[in-house]
Amino acid sequence: QVQVVESGGGLVQPGGSLRLSCLASGAIFSINAMGWYRQAPGKQRELVATIIRGGSTNYADSVKGRFTISRDNAKNTVYLQMNSLKPEDTAVYYCKAIGTSNYWGQGTQVTVSS
Repeated sequence: QVQVVESGGGLVQPGGSLRLSCLASGAIFSINAMGWYRQAPGKQRELVATIIRGGSTNYADSVKGRFTISRDNAKNTVYLQMNSLKPEDTAVYYCKAIGTSNYWGQGTQVTVSS
């Protein structure tokens, strides 16, 4: 079993920044990759960014150049640095641990509004 807990969401003005954190615990040796996803009201959950065990990253086209996924192995934590935020980035952001099984966190709300 893997537990995943997100934090760092909130309200930010357009053009602002936020950093989300995702702490993984439990059977972390079984994790091959970590991902950030988001779900806006009335829309399907979509991939934002992933980082695999070797360090390679992948981003949705809509966030390339604005968001950065990174990790701190010593802290078992993955981050999502979000810059130049837009109202369309408003969503619940979820962290996913990907491995022999997949584990989701509860999500953290990000609202971009003036």
